[in-house]
Amino acid sequence: MKIAECYIRNLTTLDSQEQLVLGDSRVCIAGLGGLGGNVVEMLARIGIGYLYLVDGDTFTPSNLNRQLLCTEKLIGVHKADAALERVKEINSNIHVRSFKRFLTSKNCGDIFEEVDVVVDCLDSIDDRFMIQEAARKYSIPLVSGAIAGTSGQVTTIFPQDKGFELIYGKNYEKNLKGIETRVGNLSFCAMFVASIQASEVVKLLLNRGELLRNKLLLADLMSNSFEIMELI
Repeated sequence: MKIAECYIRNLTTLDSQEQLVLGDSRVCIAGLGGLGGNVVEMLARIGIGYLYLVDGDTFTPSNLNRQLLCTEKLIGVHKADAALERVKEINSNIHVRSFKRFLTSKNCGDIFEEVDVVVDCLDSIDDRFMIQEAARKYSIPLVSGAIAGTSGQVTTIFPQDKGFELIYGKNYEKNLKGIETRVGNLSFCAMFVASIQASEVVKLLLNRGELLRNKLLLADLMSNSFEIMELI
């Protein structure tokens, strides 16, 4: 099968067969804010054929500093609608399903049972544990990212892994928002962490490269410090 011209610059970093694999792949992005908007952009441009975009929120002016999908004209618009339109502007051949809802353990089944990978771009520790359990139930890997100020973290969790338990512990404080709600977050940090998440997704789908499985990438862009911790 001929590779579409829009993907020519992906080759030969990816070969033709790998590009076709991406075109047949299904990825869910949960949360379409600072991280999720950037992940959507990159996965659409690299050629993921089926994108499932989930967020129940609408844009506010405070999103303009870091959320790629947010513009002044889109204040008040659902993030899921904006993400769908953005993908269609990039490549109208990508199959997109958008869901204007917040994911819960009860409503994620109709999405997760169809996808190959879930990308966690949420901002609540409770939600991260919830999405991990849902991904485990449907036997799909999860790529998780989090940001705060100029710092960020990324990990990749397989269904059989302990995952967040090794990061936050079994007895983490419930109903606690991520630290980003207290220290804010900057555009370049969101883009950096989203880039690592997008890379992990592609590596997962192509079974290629070294994953952050049972590892936690920690980065502080203000000090240019980067560390990969083993999670055991």
